[in-house]
Amino acid sequence: MSRKKFQFPHAQNLHNPQKVMETIADYIVQNVPSNRALNILEAGCGRQWRLNLKEIEYTLTGVDLDENALDIRKNKQKDLDIAIVADLRTLSLEENHYDIIWSQNVLEHVDGAETVLENFIKWLKPGGVMILLFPNRDSAYGFVTRMTPFWVHVFYKKYIQGNKNAGKPGYDPYPVSFDKVISRNGIYEFCRKHKLTIRAEYRMDVRMVRRQSIWFLMELLLWGLHLISLKKLSVDYRYLIYIIQIPEYS
Repeated sequence: MSRKKFQFPHAQNLHNPQKVMETIADYIVQNVPSNRALNILEAGCGRQWRLNLKEIEYTLTGVDLDENALDIRKNKQKDLDIAIVADLRTLSLEENHYDIIWSQNVLEHVDGAETVLENFIKWLKPGGVMILLFPNRDSAYGFVTRMTPFWVHVFYKKYIQGNKNAGKPGYDPYPVSFDKVISRNGIYEFCRKHKLTIRAEYRMDVRMVRRQSIWFLMELLLWGLHLISLKKLSVDYRYLIYIIQIPEYS
């Protein structure tokens, strides 16, 4: 992938996960044809899906490489119509089949994320949309995440964020790869290359921990990296949200 630099527009900060889900659900209800049941692929479905689409009819297919997480999803949430244990890089699915592909907190873990995105293009119907949510590798937060060892991620999830199941089978965190496409510049270049249209771009810069002292230290670290990198590592735009449409016709 060439590394053309883009002049980015301002992206609205949605501030919290609930606002993210509400904004995306509103977009789908208002813009995706709903005169029939939609085919939705949740690529990297994990243990739960927080998107509320009660206003429309759809068939939900979930794919995940973590069989334990998929078992939890099937047995507790029971919201998948089809469940597939597979690697998104090598999975073979029907082409031109899905109206929407949803991928949240997945692509940063894939060594070969661009291959997965190219598969999304094949699997989507003409005019279909992929909805991507991931941490920005080119932010100071993304830099810390990709440069620290995995045990630090487990410690952070378990003892700082208070997730007692962190690191257990079926539960995050998972090792990260952070391919170059997992960034603003990477996504814009991918869309340019494949003639895709970015219908919406948002960011979520949210306070990551509740304890004031820990939050202050983390912010101090991120701002320090921002300055040391001569502002190449952004202190904002930590988490990116994209709604991307493929062409109506090939």
